[in-house]
Amino acid sequence: MSAIQLTSSQKRVLTALVNLAENADRPVSGREIAESINRNPGTVRNRMQSLRDLRLVEGVPGPDGGYVPTDGAYDTLGVERMDDAESTPVAVEGDPVEGVNVEEIDLSSVANPELCRAELVIRGPVSPFEAGDHVTVGPTPAAGLRLSGVVDATNVDGNTLLLRIQGMETPADAAT
Repeated sequence: MSAIQLTSSQKRVLTALVNLAENADRPVSGREIAESINRNPGTVRNRMQSLRDLRLVEGVPGPDGGYVPTDGAYDTLGVERMDDAESTPVAVEGDPVEGVNVEEIDLSSVANPELCRAELVIRGPVSPFEAGDHVTVGPTPAAGLRLSGVVDATNVDGNTLLLRIQGMETPADAAT
C-alpha cells in the first residue's frame, strides 16, 4: 500500500473515479463523479486538483475530457485493476444492477444463522442500494456461491454493503 495519506473527501472522490473508470472506455467527467457521490461539481474539481498534484489522476482536456486514475490511484486505495476480472452480479429486488460488480465478500458469524452478516466490497456506486433492500449476489466465478439478504447499511467511502444473510447456495446445493 502506498504511503500517501488522503483526506476523507479526497478518498471519496478518488474511489468514485476508480469505480466509474472501471465501466467507462473514456475519461470520467467531474459531473459524473459529483453525481455518484452526491457532491457539488465544484468540490470535485477542487479535490481533483490536489489529486493531480499527488499524481493520482490525470486530466484529459477537451469536450470529451475528464479524469483518468493512474496506477498510483489503485495503489493508494489498495485495490486491483479489474480489467480481466470475472463478474459477480448483484440484483436489488430481483432487478440486476448495472455497473456494479462484487470485488470481495467477507462473511461473519456463519455459525449463528440469526447473526450471519456479509460485508460486500463493490466496484461501482453504492447509491442503488438502501437499507431494507433485498439483494441477491452471484454466482461467484470460482465457487458459484449465491447469497441473498437484506441491506443493513451502506458505506460510500469504502464502497461496502452490509447484508443480513437470509440464504446461501452453492451449485451442489442446487443439484440436490
